[in-house]
Amino acid sequence: MSAAENTHNSDGLLFNEELFGLAILAFIVLLIFEKIKPYRSFSNKINKESFVTNTTAFLINNLILTVLRASSLFLVAQQFSSYGLLADLDNGLVKWLLAFAFFDLAIYIWHVASHKFEFLWRFHKVHHSDKSFNVSTGFRFHVFDLLLEIIYKSVFVVVIGVDAYLVLSIEIIELFFIFFHHANLRITNEEAISQVIITPSLHRTHHSTLRTEHDSNYGIVLSVWDRIFGTRKELVPEHIGLDLIEAENFIQLFSLAFITEIKVRQLLGWIPKGRK
Repeated sequence: MSAAENTHNSDGLLFNEELFGLAILAFIVLLIFEKIKPYRSFSNKINKESFVTNTTAFLINNLILTVLRASSLFLVAQQFSSYGLLADLDNGLVKWLLAFAFFDLAIYIWHVASHKFEFLWRFHKVHHSDKSFNVSTGFRFHVFDLLLEIIYKSVFVVVIGVDAYLVLSIEIIELFFIFFHHANLRITNEEAISQVIITPSLHRTHHSTLRTEHDSNYGIVLSVWDRIFGTRKELVPEHIGLDLIEAENFIQLFSLAFITEIKVRQLLGWIPKGRK
């Protein structure tokens, strides 16, 4: 590797560290604001369980991913990024915007698949099991969900043809928006803003207890994909979380992936009903 490439990679890593720092700062600021003036009130018990479980999931998941060296998937993908669709474009604004749009669309598609395919849903539903809706919900994921998504993103890097550090930069920006649209806040001029990006009101619908409602608004940053593919819904959900099963701590959260709603319904069906 040349000195110029070393400098380029060092600058990229430094920029990503700064972006990540800003994303975490945004998390803290949003957390403070939603504590001061929440859009929706949840009981102290639900809020506490939600925050503790979600932050624990974040810490343990990152520890597991570090031990498994999951980030090496990006490094492997980077070796083949020069063969993708955008490989011949110079690293600049045009390439960044195209990469961002493709990446956001790719995550939209992955999100839809996570709802439509039972194997993926069994892991993704962990994210939907939160009975609260707050900025820490953006941390609530099953580690297998994250691992599968990392593999998917690595394939994306190869197909699209952008350096892994650029994808990492885009992903950190998407992390900021994940914090933003999970925030339990009422946003000024939200209806107008939601025409361009995913806002808390749109994503709140995505966390509805009713599957007919939460199978919608799959976008992460841009709201255009839901309009194009007809998955946009604008409504206020009556209840948040899953209907039959829930997780109150990290152990239950991890185990939730191996319990299906169908099995729970079958078990409930075996319980004798009382006479009316």
